[in-house]
Amino acid sequence: MIKLKRTDSDDKDFNLLVNYLDDELTMVDGDDHVFYSQFNKTDKIHHVVVAYFYDIPAGCGALKEYREGTMEVKRMYVFPHSRNKGLATLVLKELEKWAVELKCQRIILETGKRQPDAVRLYEKNGYKRIPNYDQYEGVENSLCFAKDLE
Repeated sequence: MIKLKRTDSDDKDFNLLVNYLDDELTMVDGDDHVFYSQFNKTDKIHHVVVAYFYDIPAGCGALKEYREGTMEVKRMYVFPHSRNKGLATLVLKELEKWAVELKCQRIILETGKRQPDAVRLYEKNGYKRIPNYDQYEGVENSLCFAKDLE
């Protein structure tokens, strides 16, 4: 019923999902979307997980190298009609497993205050709030999280 596939940013299903994600974020972030979109390019993403629900692409997430030993979660998305089925948690857990295989000790991420479901997902999966990093420092809508991996 649910299948996960490891791939990269050239994957057609990943790109389909990212297009829907960008449409949703344009509505959620409003005028702030232009600022955020500059940090969400997929050309440097080599670690992508696509979730399929009954063989239909339903969700995705990716890892981008932040610095040695640390990966950043990017482009997390689940189609609205596929939400509340545990897909996001499965994608996140697969990304964490992959990060460990890549010898990473930590995962970081940024999400927005206007995305309470995303905040709950990360908190539920053991991510802790950290000070906003790099480009998100001083950005009122941004919330940054981290999780140390075993």
